[in-house]
Amino acid sequence: MRLRFQLSAFALVGIVATAVHYGLLIGLRQGAGWPAVPAALCGYIGGGLVSYRLSRTHVFETTRAHLDAGWRFAVVAGVGFCLTGLAMHLFVDRLALHYLLAQVVTTGMVMIWSFIAHKFWTFGGGQLT
Repeated sequence: MRLRFQLSAFALVGIVATAVHYGLLIGLRQGAGWPAVPAALCGYIGGGLVSYRLSRTHVFETTRAHLDAGWRFAVVAGVGFCLTGLAMHLFVDRLALHYLLAQVVTTGMVMIWSFIAHKFWTFGGGQLT
């Protein structure tokens, strides 16, 4: 799959997954009064579930079985989950940034990690073409 098309598809999937993530984050933070970091992590899980399904079917061509790709996706998502928790803690709790600004910066960082890891490891076939 051509890299330009793949990046575009990844971005579109990311928009949908991010909408789920931010919807949960804002709903839990504003509606339920949760602290920003746990709300962000719940949002990350919701967005991650959407991202796996859409990435597998629309972004990465793969012959890996769901069981094989699924555990790999979970490892990459686990690293992203930890990065999200650490970054949100740093930005919100230590640097006193607004939680949405902190989440925007965190989303960008985790997105780069996720694309590279999924392309080259989760779904295999990581040639830059």
